[in-house]
Amino acid sequence: MADVKLRFAAQDYEHTRALFDGRVKAEGIDLEHVELFPAVTFPRMVAGKEFETSEMAMTIYVSTLDLPERPFVAIPVFPVRSFRHSAFFVRSDGSVQEPRDLIGKRVGEFFFYGHDAGLWAKGILSSEYGVAHDAYSYAYGGVGQPTPPLPWLPSRPPDHIRGEHIGAERTLDAMLEAGELDAIIAPVTPPSMLRGERKLRRLFEDYHAVESTYYRKTGIFPIMHTLVIRREVYDANPWIASSLYKAFGEAKEASIHRYAHGRVITHTSHTIPWLTTLVDEVQSLMGQDWWPYGLEPNRKVLDTFLEYHHQQGLSKKRYTPEDLFLPV
Repeated sequence: MADVKLRFAAQDYEHTRALFDGRVKAEGIDLEHVELFPAVTFPRMVAGKEFETSEMAMTIYVSTLDLPERPFVAIPVFPVRSFRHSAFFVRSDGSVQEPRDLIGKRVGEFFFYGHDAGLWAKGILSSEYGVAHDAYSYAYGGVGQPTPPLPWLPSRPPDHIRGEHIGAERTLDAMLEAGELDAIIAPVTPPSMLRGERKLRRLFEDYHAVESTYYRKTGIFPIMHTLVIRREVYDANPWIASSLYKAFGEAKEASIHRYAHGRVITHTSHTIPWLTTLVDEVQSLMGQDWWPYGLEPNRKVLDTFLEYHHQQGLSKKRYTPEDLFLPV
């Protein structure tokens, strides 16, 4: 019997690459990688249903669970994880010196209310620093490039949230530089900082140390994206879920294995200096598999995410981790 052809839309990640260079094969599936930036993948998948499977922002996926007809099913594979203390940017000469200074201020948020980076950043502000997600007002838009409003999103900010889109001509970076904003929450570094200008800085300047301390305290390595399958594609061939889960797991293990060799030889196949030292630090803090797939190893991080998602008004009910994924 011929393999089922599926297109998987996602960015190029080292922990998925083995699926597309021949080292790993998804049994019974002819899997084509359509390489796209996430901001391109999400609207094409949500609004256009263009691909059989794709990476998907967790915030967007969970919001689709509130729809009368749920368009996707998901498996507990996580293409993107990232600590988010590094996502706060403020003016170097501004009044925001610590998290509580954000109360009553105007904060720019990347693209829209409810972006994964924003959800985690705001959740951490609330749970770790006592600054609620509605203690400041919002301006939504692109950081370095103007971005129009996004009509395809499955959820909207709650009515009590004070926020507005900045339009299709301005950027959050320029507004923060000009003093029109007090801070930005974004997963990308503002272009002015990349140019070496000193008008902006991170709120948590030693974010590596802060994020390491946060992990030691909570055990949470934030999850941003998961893997979704269009529901009608899954319904036609339910077995593809377990096949994909197994293959993505094997591809991730191949990636982790390359780093594990650092304890035997130096990481001469990588271009980053001192990588062996960093790998040793990560393994000491987070264990041999610091990027686990599956429900049980991620139960706490998923439950925390769902708590933030509901608190911030992005889901109508408080979902549980079991509500999210197929029983693969």
